[in-house]
Amino acid sequence: RLTTDAVEAADVVITMGCGDACPVFPGKRYLDWQLDDPAGQPADRVRPIRDEIDRRVRALLAELVPATA
Repeated sequence: RLTTDAVEAADVVITMGCGDACPVFPGKRYLDWQLDDPAGQPADRVRPIRDEIDRRVRALLAELVPATA
């Protein structure tokens, strides 16, 4: 669950269908990743969702913490 304390401590807040139920604070970067819900799905349907989350997290990390030469 996304708590007020977690959002206050974050620079970037990623939600996956949270909608208006999530706490919103000025100065935070909010990303809403639209993904299929893995709940109750078999492993072969969950793996592509997991892989897409991994790809997005890695891309965000590369953006936030650029590699040094």
